[in-house]
Amino acid sequence: MHMKTKAEVVERLNGQLCICDSTLSAGEQAAGAVFSNIEKYRIAQLLDEAGVPQIEVGTPMIGAEEKTSVRHIARMGLGASVMANVRPDLADINASLECDVDSVSISIPTSDLQITNIIQKDPDWILEKVYESAVYANEHGLYIACVAEDASRADLGFLIDFAKAAKAAGASRFGYADSTGVADPFTCEERIRMLRQIAGIDVEIIARNDFGMATANTFAAIKAGARFARVTAMGIGQRAGCAPLEEVAMVSKHMLNIDTGVDTTKLHHIAEAVSTASGVAIWPSKPIIGPKCFAQEAGFANNPLVTEPYDPTEVGMERSLVIGKHSVRNTIVAAISGMGIDISNTDAENLLALVRKASCQMHRSLSVSELFLLYEDMMSGNNTFDDYCECSHEPAQTSE
Repeated sequence: MHMKTKAEVVERLNGQLCICDSTLSAGEQAAGAVFSNIEKYRIAQLLDEAGVPQIEVGTPMIGAEEKTSVRHIARMGLGASVMANVRPDLADINASLECDVDSVSISIPTSDLQITNIIQKDPDWILEKVYESAVYANEHGLYIACVAEDASRADLGFLIDFAKAAKAAGASRFGYADSTGVADPFTCEERIRMLRQIAGIDVEIIARNDFGMATANTFAAIKAGARFARVTAMGIGQRAGCAPLEEVAMVSKHMLNIDTGVDTTKLHHIAEAVSTASGVAIWPSKPIIGPKCFAQEAGFANNPLVTEPYDPTEVGMERSLVIGKHSVRNTIVAAISGMGIDISNTDAENLLALVRKASCQMHRSLSVSELFLLYEDMMSGNNTFDDYCECSHEPAQTSE
């Protein structure tokens, strides 16, 4: 099996914005998540089929089982570049070379707080180790990203020195890791713009979501000129997680007019596979991929673009109507018309009043079949639905 050369990786990553998906590495750090090797291979295949240009697949130094999965993915013949996560240590890089990956992400703390408490060395030692390991990886033909962990709390001058050392050693990009999720978009944009201008190296944003700012910080970094974004499907990861693949892909497309090359129609299928493998449920209203993010009860319009930011088919989803207390007449007309029934505006208004009453009685929305029963009641002059409401408080299936 042909492994990509560094030149081929660089060519694969020549887009205006390149996404590096770390679901199989940072994503598996989500509390309680452990992927089987078969699940890893399937997720890697799905990411590749969606056009993700680079996949970070794990840390070979963890052990034999990890090396087996990393090596297998590297030999799957994917179109994506396959990256391993390593420390600035020659043994780590050798373990990655044994797995046939084409790229490494060399990571080390850069804030005074983490250097003092985790590494217990001085900053010059950090720069020496990064330079030494990047030179070694470069000599062995690997594409290199040098990642400054806890960059948001690190001294900017030191980060510039770090980025310059990485570039001098042959690294292709500098990773700005907001490891504890403390960055804000304004500061993030300012610091990354300065790093790009002064250090003269491509920048990657690696955002954590501890304050719910991962996507916003990624957005700000891209606006500042970051050409790489590291993400995970569903945003899964340690603590509150990472920047979600689906959000970054769609924000780039619609708010920045940047084509990442990712097929957004496949995002939902990736999320389902990751949810099954990780045991992390997809939040019903999760942007882009949640089963209810295109469900509309209030403010329904005949033209969906009036109330939706984009067509759900863009992300492999479908819109749905929810019949309940906050429905409007157009919702009722659309739902009844979907049953092949013509309904007048007057009857729709009367049915809407009954829907709101029933929804309040049952403390939930109505299913399509329940709406039909209510319609039949109204048209026949019966009042049987009130009795039904009294004994029907279980959540209804709204996708009939």
